[in-house]
Amino acid sequence: MSRILVACEFSGIVRDAFATRGWDAWSCDLLPSERPGQHYQGDVRDILGQRWDMMIAHPPCTYLAVSGARWFTARRREQDDALQFVRLLLDAPITHIAIENPISIISTRIRKPDQIIQPWQYGHGETKATCLWLKSLPPLQPSHIVEGREHHVWRLSPSVSRSKERGRTYQGIANAMADQWSAYIA
Repeated sequence: MSRILVACEFSGIVRDAFATRGWDAWSCDLLPSERPGQHYQGDVRDILGQRWDMMIAHPPCTYLAVSGARWFTARRREQDDALQFVRLLLDAPITHIAIENPISIISTRIRKPDQIIQPWQYGHGETKATCLWLKSLPPLQPSHIVEGREHHVWRLSPSVSRSKERGRTYQGIANAMADQWSAYIA
C-alpha cells in the first residue's frame, strides 16, 4: 500500500481523496483535523523522514502570496523563514512531491511553478489561481471544466475563519490529484 503525507492540511480533503482510493493517507498540521481520519497534529518536520511515497504540501502562504506584497518590506524575516520551509519541503526525502500555493514569491525566489490550475477546470465555477511545483509527478489535466468565473475566495469578508476558508482545497482538485497521481504511480 502506498503512503501519502498531506502536509499543512487541517481540512482532511486531500487526505480523504487519497484514502478512498486505497492509500495509507495522513494529513499533518499544527491544527487538529476537521474530519476524522489519520492526522498528525504537530510540525511536519517531525515526520518528514518517515517512509512516504508521495507528499502534497500546502505551506502557509501568509508571507509568500503576492496578494500581500504591500507588507513584504516589513516582514522580510518571516518571508525568508517561509521560503526556507518551502525549500525544506521540496528537498524532503520523498520521491513524488507537489507543493501547492497561490501566485507567490516562490516563483521568483525558488523556481517557477510547473503549472497553474483553476477550480473551474475541476468542477467548481470559481477562480483561484493555484500554482503547483512538482517533483516526479505529471501536471494535472483538467477533469471537469465548468462555466462561471466567480471570485468567491477573494471576496470573503474579514473574519477569524477567513484564512481557513481561503486555504481549503476544492474537492474537485483533490479528486483529480488522487485519480491522476494514483494512476501515474501505479
